[in-house]
Amino acid sequence: MNFIKTISFLFVCIAVISCGKKQEDTEFAEVFVEAEKKEIPQFAYGFSLNEYHMERDTVQRGDNLSLILARHNYDATEIHEIVSKVKDSFNVRNIRAGRIFTLLKTKETLPRLEVMIYERDRTGFQVIDFRDSIHAYTVNYPVTYRTRTIAGEIDGSLSASIQKEGLDPGLASLLAKRFAWNIDFFKFKRGDKFALSVTEKFINDTIYAGTEEVLGAYFNYNGKDVYGFPYQQAGQKEAQFYDENGKQMKTMFLKAPLKYFRITSKFSKNRLHPVQKRFKAHNGTDYAAPHGTPIMTTASGTVIETGYTSGNGNYVKIRHDATYTTQYLHMSKILVRRGQRVEQGHTIGRVGSTGLATGPHVCYRFWKNGVQVDPLKQKLPTSMAMDKKDLTAYLAKINPIKEEIDHKLVEKFD
Repeated sequence: MNFIKTISFLFVCIAVISCGKKQEDTEFAEVFVEAEKKEIPQFAYGFSLNEYHMERDTVQRGDNLSLILARHNYDATEIHEIVSKVKDSFNVRNIRAGRIFTLLKTKETLPRLEVMIYERDRTGFQVIDFRDSIHAYTVNYPVTYRTRTIAGEIDGSLSASIQKEGLDPGLASLLAKRFAWNIDFFKFKRGDKFALSVTEKFINDTIYAGTEEVLGAYFNYNGKDVYGFPYQQAGQKEAQFYDENGKQMKTMFLKAPLKYFRITSKFSKNRLHPVQKRFKAHNGTDYAAPHGTPIMTTASGTVIETGYTSGNGNYVKIRHDATYTTQYLHMSKILVRRGQRVEQGHTIGRVGSTGLATGPHVCYRFWKNGVQVDPLKQKLPTSMAMDKKDLTAYLAKINPIKEEIDHKLVEKFD
């Protein structure tokens, strides 16, 4: 009897538990279904995406707005009307292969296109709105700028060392140009210190869009501290780099009129002429280079002569100031005209072998106070000093930048 009661009790318990579990599962299922029914709102490009059937696609090579619309059931007449209405605010010819576009369509049995969003680049997007009256507009993402200062040590190349500190490695090329008169960037030693202060650009406050400006830079080179800061004086086409005292870093003259060269003949009062086979003065310096190599003016100035003679070949002569004049001979091609203003490093011609020459080279001649001299033996002047009225403003601008650079160096290495 007791056995039967025990068995009966167990069956009752199992039944109760089973019913409870079924009820619990049912409750969970109901909650889950209810959660499924609640759609999470989604917004993008200024639209509530939940209201539309959304299609995303990529512009294919050869695509244009007309072809894209044709693929979505617009006929030629409709396409012509759409293009006519949006052409002033949507550049229909500027659709580029690889760009993303999004189509928002109605949730009908036969979906109707209501909005097209074309992502022209990461700075913004363009919209064609087909609702009511067809029109187009552009949305530009907000742009923000942040200042960042870093310090590091040379470990391999400068670009790799800059990248290691989290900055754009492309800055190395810019710095090499700006500091070329003070630093040989190929002679950095492992462990040499550097610091940079830059302004970086961000789109939508999150997308990094590169370095906007270098505010200041520091290098420890050959045991010396070298600072450089950009500043644009009145009358300058672009900012130049100056040291912490306002002295321009660029010297008045380049060392040579070619970037890559070898000197084949120096300035001499008595040289055997390679063509005339007699001893005579050689009042220039010969720089050999391949035919067509760009010839640069070594300093800013005004072209006072261009022409051809049987001895000089094609030549250009430039006056730099009341003291200095230079001339460039044997060109294959002249690229400037008389009276033209040229800046230091401007390409004025191409290497050739016109006139009395045995091979392609440029003969570089140099006058000081009307007398031809050897430029390699001259103590050439630096560029013009900063105007005193600019110096006060310059120092006020760079002092907080220099302090931040110095602080970062101490923080990093002390």
